Amino acid sequence: MTAEEFYALGNEYRRKGDWKNAIDNYLEAIALDPDSPAVEAKKMLDDILNFYCKDIYNP
Repeated sequence: MTAEEFYALGNEYRRKGDWKNAIDNYLEAIALDPDSPAVEAKKMLDDILNFYCKDIYNP
């Protein structure tokens, strides 16, 4: 899979509220392409989870 495909899959998981799989796919996209839009998407997801779901996500 390409970085773009992992990014798109991460977006699908994010829309469904499946945070773990979204983050996993964003991380795969970032590993393949450090300049991928997944970098910003993961940062935003990290911020959301750190603010709203401290018990679910602990970096």
